[in-house]
Formats: sequence, C-alpha cells, structure tokens
Amino acid sequence: MEELYTLIERHARLYYDEDSPEISDSEYDSLVRELSQLEKDFPEFSRKDFLTHKVGGSPSNLFAPVTHKIPMLSLDNVFDNNELEDFFTRIPNENLSNYVCEMKIDGLAVSLIYEDGKFIQGATRGDGKTGEDVTENLRAIKSIPEVLVNFPSGRVEIRGEVLMTLDSFNKLNSEREENGENPFANPRNAAAGSLRQSAKNNDIISKRGLDFFAYYLVEAENFGIKTQNDALNYISEMGLPVQKAWKTCENLNEVFDFINHWHNERFNLNYVTDGVVVKINDLTKWNIIGATSHAPRWAIAFKYPPEEALTKILDIKISIGRTGVLTPVAILEPVRLAGTLVKRAGLHNFDEIQRKDIRIFDTVRVRKAAEIIPEVISVEKNSRSGNEKIFKIPTHCPACNSEIVRLPGEVAFRCPNRASCPAQLKESIKYFASRDGMNIKGIGNRLSLQLVENGRVKILSDIYELKVNDISGFNRMGVKLAQKILDEIQASKNRPLASLIAALGIRYIGKNAAELLAHHFKSIDAIKNADESEIADINGIGAVSAKSVKSFFDDEANLELLRRFKALGIKMNDLDKDSDNVFNGKLSGKTFVFTGTLLNLTRDDASNKVKSLGANVSNSVSSKTDYVVAGDKPGSKYDKALKLGITILNEQEFFKLLADNF
Repeated sequence: MEELYTLIERHARLYYDEDSPEISDSEYDSLVRELSQLEKDFPEFSRKDFLTHKVGGSPSNLFAPVTHKIPMLSLDNVFDNNELEDFFTRIPNENLSNYVCEMKIDGLAVSLIYEDGKFIQGATRGDGKTGEDVTENLRAIKSIPEVLVNFPSGRVEIRGEVLMTLDSFNKLNSEREENGENPFANPRNAAAGSLRQSAKNNDIISKRGLDFFAYYLVEAENFGIKTQNDALNYISEMGLPVQKAWKTCENLNEVFDFINHWHNERFNLNYVTDGVVVKINDLTKWNIIGATSHAPRWAIAFKYPPEEALTKILDIKISIGRTGVLTPVAILEPVRLAGTLVKRAGLHNFDEIQRKDIRIFDTVRVRKAAEIIPEVISVEKNSRSGNEKIFKIPTHCPACNSEIVRLPGEVAFRCPNRASCPAQLKESIKYFASRDGMNIKGIGNRLSLQLVENGRVKILSDIYELKVNDISGFNRMGVKLAQKILDEIQASKNRPLASLIAALGIRYIGKNAAELLAHHFKSIDAIKNADESEIADINGIGAVSAKSVKSFFDDEANLELLRRFKALGIKMNDLDKDSDNVFNGKLSGKTFVFTGTLLNLTRDDASNKVKSLGANVSNSVSSKTDYVVAGDKPGSKYDKALKLGITILNEQEFFKLLADNF
C-alpha cells in the first residue's frame, strides 16, 4: 500500500499539476483500483487524507485562488455493466428509472460564472474546493460567449470541460515536432497545458484553438429546472455549447445500449472521449443521495477498456518535415485497432526508441493515443527470438544524404539542407501555398510531391516559372486544370507582405507574427537589415522568435531565394498607396488591448477597426500597451493598466478616437 501511495501520488502530480503524464489513464486507473481494494481489505492502513479520497490536483501559484461556493467534485469509475448496475442499486430508498448519459470528455473541468448574462469569472477545478482564476484565458476561447442569450438577470454558474479537438491537436503536435519540441501526450494535456499558461501568454489559447462543452447547471432549481435533461437544454438555450452525444434513458437497459453504441461510434467524434457519464435525471434526488468527499453518489463514469493490440514492427522508416526534422515511424504488421486497420505508428523521436529499447522485428503493444494516433507503448521483450535488429540513428539525411545535426537543447535531429533537400522541399511547397501563406489553390500534398519527384521544382521560386506543359501531364492533371493552377500562382504574386513572410516557413513565425512583422517593417529589406533586438521589441514577437527571424535572414541560401522572388515580380513590401494610408495613419505603431464587453460592437470588429488604421492588437497588457479599451466588467487587464499608468478608454472615448483618425 505504501508503494502504491507513493506511485499514485507521483503520477497524479504529473497529470494534474504538470500536465505531462508518463502512464496512460487506464494504467493510472488500474493502480487506483488496486489501492482502493487494499484499503477496503485493510482499513487500518488506509490514509484518509490521500488524494484518492480527494479531487484533482493542487491549484497553481500562477493564478489567483478561487473558492468554489459548491465543491467541484470528481467522478468514481466503473468498468463493466455489472459494476454500473451495482452502483445504482446500492442507493438506498430511491426508485430510480430515469438516467441521462453523456460522453465523458477528456479535458479540463472549469466553472463559468455569469452576472446578468455577462461572463465575469472562470476557474479551474483545482482540488475541488479551491481552483485557479483563469478568467482572461477563458475569454480567448471562442466557444465561451461573453454575453448569454435568453438570460434575464441574476447570477448563474455553469460547469463544463475545456478541450482540444483532434484536428487542433494534430496540427499543434505537427508544429511542435517541426520546431524540435516534444509533442503533447494527448489532447487533454495539450488543453490543460495551454489553459494554465500565465495570463501573459493567453494569446497561445487563441492560436491553439481550445474549445468548450458545458454539462452542469449549478443550483438548477433556482431556475425552476428539475431534471438534468432540462438543464442541458436550458444551458444550450443560453448560448453555451453542449455536446450532441447525450441521451435521456428510461432504464438501465437503455443506458447499456447507449454505452454499446458509442463504444466504436465515439471514434467518429472530433474530440477524445474515454467513457460515458451516467447521471440520475431527477435533480431533486441529487441532494438526497448526496456525495462522498470527492465524488457524487448520483453519477458515475463508465470507462471503456483501453484500445490496445499486439503486433510486430516490420521496419522503422524516417519521415522528414518542412524544417528538416527527422521523425522515426514504425511500419507495423497490420492490426485492427479502434475500428481501423493500423499499419504505421509514430515513435516521436530517437530518444524515445532508445528509452523503450524498440527494435525492428520486436513484438510490441500499440494503442491509439488520443484515440486516433497509433503509438507504440511497450515492447514484449519476453517474446524476443534473437533476430531483432537494433535501430541505428542515421548520420545522414535519407532524402539528400546531408549530414544531420542536433541543435543544443533540442530533442530533434535535423537535415540542415533546407535549400535542396527534396523531402523538405515537398513540405515547403505545400506550406508555401497554404491558405495562411500565399493561398495558391490547387497545390496540395499530391501536386507538391509530383513537382519534386519530376524535377519541375528544385527551389521554391521555381513555382513561378512553371509552364502549362510542365504539369499538364501529371496524374489527374489536364491542360485546363493546369492553366487554372498557374493563374493562381501568378495571382499570388500580389499577396500582402504578411502572407509572404508566413509562407517562408520561418520557425515560430505563423500568421499572426507575420502580420506584426509586416506591420512594423513594411518590407522584406527592412526585416533583413533589422537588429535582433529591434525585432524582439515588437509587442507579440519576443526573443525566441526574433532569433529565428534573424537566423533566417542571415542564411545566404534564403537571401538568394528572396532575390529570385523579387526578380520574378513577387510583392516584397506593403508600401503601395493603400498601405501607406494604413501604416502612416495616426494610430500607426500603437498597441491596443480590449477587455470587458463592448455594447455596440464585438471585440473582433473593434480590433479590425484599429488594425485598419495601422494599430496592433494584443491579448495582454504590458508596458508597451498604448491604450486599454474597457467595456463592461473589464477584469484584471483593467487593473493592470491602472498600475502601469496606461491610457484607459471607455466605449464612447474609443469611438471618438476612431472618428478623429478616420
């Protein structure tokens, strides 16, 4: 028991407080179940103060503490139909026949408080009694409305789950691996790690695309609501998102049908679920039935078994990303997992191969991390025959034979040959033509590969010298489609400067940072000639991004590429007449921060108005902020602006400023 107490405490800290688990949820659940049984068998050795009898983790000191008026409890788990039935039949003197089933979302529980329909505070669950004030970070989540609809007056608390969709998770991990950073273990940890950033970094939340689903109306009886079914509908009517995967069930047989239906169907959802939450529908019985110190007795989580399988590694291949990162991929003996046939599994990086001692021809246990990405979780070393081959880290790029490098402080190995490595070039073409880049419709994964493999594009600038007959003979490519793509390529020459900067694929410089650079410097030449410190001083860029920008423009191969772009007629500045009006306006170089609820326009509309006059918009207040525009219930940004002596404008003063500068 002491060994389990120590082990569980460590893994709970990694999961709840550090958002970096080392074991799967199912492995953690197994440890807790083993300990719980021992505590029942040997109560004299049980530690009643242990976290298995509490909720969640400890609040972080990055945020102000918030005391929950009504504790935010966790849920107990069951793992089969018999355990589920036993849980409800143990409830004394209650004739239960009506339940609500909701898919159990693997995210971060939060509480939202609205006053007279306006969002005033958001907090994490923390230890159940005390959470963290993450109000400003939650404001950056687009699915959390600033103002409710169909809500007359008074105070209401709604609880739910902050999550990251699978699309956003896959995109984020691809970017992290491209940048030589460790990928997040799963969407839950990506969501929690993003939300629990310091408030100064809440722009990260906007970029990472966090989402929210509500599932609990606190003190619903105050609104005349008597069932969980009606509570979910009422929450939805107020304008808060509720997941569609829920159902009212008349009896336990219908509950079992719901669980069976979603066992495989859940893999079609765009978010991770690991079970079903079953609640008694009648809210009047919740207070009667009560709760333990850490979980209600009127609800239980049915956990699905982990989707795992044994298979064999047939080979280990290397994929090469846009920035030259080498990523090992296991080629598997095909195995069915979570409803699909799995033939490949990510190995993340070479350190991971060595840590797990993964060898070619090993029998391995695989699972779908985040229920979509296959990964190797362990090696069945007892099954080794002696024919297994130790994988050797390559010394040269398999695509161009350049000697690979490992930069200080990075996990990743890279091919440094950005100029002519065909694997990097294929990814670079696709990225260059993407919507946030030069927005060249028709150039995707297939055409990028064909352009490189057929030698039509050897460096990025070759795209602008393509002729119809260069590509019309490609698979699924006729003359008409080829001409349409070439027209798109030519039209992209006049894209804004920010689009070109983003398309270049400079590490850490995405769409937003590219806009800041274009706004500040107005031309490629000005960026090239800028000092690193000047770049870092731009509000929203910072030291790491500035170093990356300077490194890019110090590379002669990149400068040659830009010279070729210029010679081919690609727009290299934003100094035309229309842009002059933007960059030379009275608000040029000014930085605005918006806080609170504006009554006459949305925050996006307000941001676009000042951007059209040349100003920057930031999500956080700093000494570089020029104006804070404060609407109703402004929050902590207003307080910080007061402390720093920054000019604060109310909505009327803001409109006057706009009128004076149009």
